[in-house]
Amino acid sequence: MRSAARAIIIKEDSMLVMHRNKFGHEYDILIGGGVELGEEPIQTVLREIKEEAGINVGQPKLVFIEHAPEPYGVQYVFVCQYKSGEVNLDANSTEAKINKLGSNLYQPLWRKLSELEHLELRSPQLKKALITALSNGFPDEPIDITDILTV
Repeated sequence: MRSAARAIIIKEDSMLVMHRNKFGHEYDILIGGGVELGEEPIQTVLREIKEEAGINVGQPKLVFIEHAPEPYGVQYVFVCQYKSGEVNLDANSTEAKINKLGSNLYQPLWRKLSELEHLELRSPQLKKALITALSNGFPDEPIDITDILTV
C-alpha cells in the first residue's frame, strides 16, 4: 500500500498549504507527498517541504495518521516548527513541471488560521483534526483520524 507524509507548518497566525487548481477545481492540501522506496515518512516530509516550499523547519513530530482510500494510502501528518525562509516552489519539483502544462496548478501559500473552517481542505477528517488541535493543542502521541466525524 502506498503512503505519504504531510506537514502542518504554522507561522504566526497562518498555516502553509499547497493551493491546487486541478482543471478548474480549487482546494488546499498540506505540503507533502509520497514516501519513496527506502524512505521513512519523516525523511519524506522534510524532502517534500524543501521541494514544495523551500523553507527551513525543525522538530517534525508525527501527530496524525489517516488511512485514505486508494490511490492515497496511509497519510502520516507531522507538525513542524517554522524556522526561516520565504515560500518558493522549487523549479525542479514535479509540481513546478506540472504547472508549466497550464491546467493542473500548484501554489504554496500561507492561509490565515481564522480561514481554516471555511477552506476546502483535503481531507475533511484532517480539517476537523486540525481545527481541534489548534484549539486544544496537538496530541502527544499520534492519533488515527481516519474515522473522526467530518466538520
